Amino acid sequence: MKPQNMFGVVLWSDAAARKAVIWCEDQGELAYYAPAEECIHDAPALDPGDLIRFDMIIQQNIRKARNPQVLMQSHSPDLAGALLAGAQDCANDARPLKPKSLEKVVSLADYFDIGAPAKVALSG
Repeated sequence: MKPQNMFGVVLWSDAAARKAVIWCEDQGELAYYAPAEECIHDAPALDPGDLIRFDMIIQQNIRKARNPQVLMQSHSPDLAGALLAGAQDCANDARPLKPKSLEKVVSLADYFDIGAPAKVALSG
């Protein structure tokens, strides 16, 4: 499968292992990054909140990031906390979402300053 160019924000990272979990611009499943063993020392240091561009591939139904490039460090350092707070608020509120509660929804498009989300076709 041909890699797809994607933008994303790092939600979690392990600096020592150079691993990361990335929220993707298409708001699909998260992507996981781990450098190849022979490239671990050449891998970029990714920190939570970094805005990155990467090649996304799917292996065994898991999205994997390859060749990450940091576009802006600390672009959204509070994003993971905002998502967690929103999830906890929704879990505490068993009622269906109403327009007023949509104010808590975080859109990745706002972080990229883009309009409509990109359409992505996946096969597998």
